[in-house]
Amino acid sequence: MIERRRVADEVLTRVLNAADNPNAGILLAPVDRTISATVRQIDRATVPDMPDRIIAITALSLNLPLVTRDSKIQALTTIQTIW
Repeated sequence: MIERRRVADEVLTRVLNAADNPNAGILLAPVDRTISATVRQIDRATVPDMPDRIIAITALSLNLPLVTRDSKIQALTTIQTIW
């Protein structure tokens, strides 16, 4: 998103700093075997962009709501979206 100029450069610094802070309430979720296996549950035709699919399958796999304004992900009935 930074490369596309949708987010300012300093946002990455703030996110990385928050991820390093154990009191920030942020958990990094590795793309492990469970999450990788979940990719089949979201059709490529529905969410064609692989980074978006990875984000969506991570939320689905962890049973967490997802903050997104991506209309394709919001259209999925298997993921609760916020925004």
